[in-house]
Amino acid sequence: MQKPTSPFTREQLLPKEETLEIAKEKGALFIGIPKETSFQEKRVCLTPDAVSALTSNGHRVLIESGAGYNACFEDHEYSEAGAEISKDKSKVFACPVILKVEPPTSEEIDLLSPKALLISALQLKMQQKEYFKKLATKQVSALGFEFIKDQEGVFPAVRQLSEIAGSASILIASEIMSITNEGNGLMFGNISGVPPTEVVIIGAGIVGEFATRAAIGLGANVRVFDNSITKLRALQANIGRTVYTSTMQPKNLQKALMRCDVAIGAAKGNNRAPILVNEALVEQMKSGSVIIDVSIDMGGCFETSEVTSHDKPTFVKHDVIHYCVPNIPARYARTSSVSISNIFTPYLLKIAEDGGIENSLRFDKGLKNGLYFYHGILTNKSVADWFDLDYSDANLLIF
Repeated sequence: MQKPTSPFTREQLLPKEETLEIAKEKGALFIGIPKETSFQEKRVCLTPDAVSALTSNGHRVLIESGAGYNACFEDHEYSEAGAEISKDKSKVFACPVILKVEPPTSEEIDLLSPKALLISALQLKMQQKEYFKKLATKQVSALGFEFIKDQEGVFPAVRQLSEIAGSASILIASEIMSITNEGNGLMFGNISGVPPTEVVIIGAGIVGEFATRAAIGLGANVRVFDNSITKLRALQANIGRTVYTSTMQPKNLQKALMRCDVAIGAAKGNNRAPILVNEALVEQMKSGSVIIDVSIDMGGCFETSEVTSHDKPTFVKHDVIHYCVPNIPARYARTSSVSISNIFTPYLLKIAEDGGIENSLRFDKGLKNGLYFYHGILTNKSVADWFDLDYSDANLLIF
């Protein structure tokens, strides 16, 4: 009887070593940085120093002419750092990786290359359903940088911009109070023989902490209010000195607001900032006192707050000066740009080191947390619930 012949050779049937992981190949990125067109947005995603770090690692950066101008970065600084400069917006948006501060407009989405990687803010509260439908048609992968977490579980972009907004709120209040700006003529600073400026800060988060630091640094008396004892305790510990803190007791808050020269609104909410100071309480504040409502981007925590712009930042109501500009960090565009650039640069280098965005998302859970589109598929449950859209869990698409 004839033996059946095997389709495999003897060598093929011998057991071999299992390949557990294929070595990651480094990739070269081609990054496009368009000029920001959103109202009063003056920041840019990468500084010339960051561009230099990327180009020296073999990556290409194409910047639209004038993109860094409002942050005091000239085109020649970028070109000397190794970037390519173009006046053609469509050419910049054709790059495989697009970096923006603000989300792209509908017209800008039309210019995106299919299957591009978009990294920008998401600004969920300001988006429309059509924005996500249009991104889906382009089959892009998109990261919202305010949702990216670091290894410690902190949102680095949110923290950096909150630090700037908190410190800036006190500097802005100091400007407004000068007599040349029709303020009450008081100066921040514990001048000998002169009672210190009284500051009330509502909210003990990052904004509240850095506003407290700035106010104390200028010699003011500070009172911090928050309903979270944990946040108040953390603020005390981080500042490293004793500060007046209180929960939101109505009588204590009323007394503090009636005496204060400056009130900072730094309270945040899930969907909207809670209104913690009603109009009747604002009426009882001193004439010429100042309200800086940093929470205005989420609706504001003073009932009298109304959105203003950098061109006309203040209005007076009940003899109280209100400053309610939603995008305070853009006022300090260069500092904000350096902060954002410090966050972006390591991530871009890491994405290239990992061999592409897919590998980075696979190995970095914090980066994956910022993903809301993956090749045209919506992966963010919050967005899906908010706009009644279908979504797929990112963990089912990337494994």
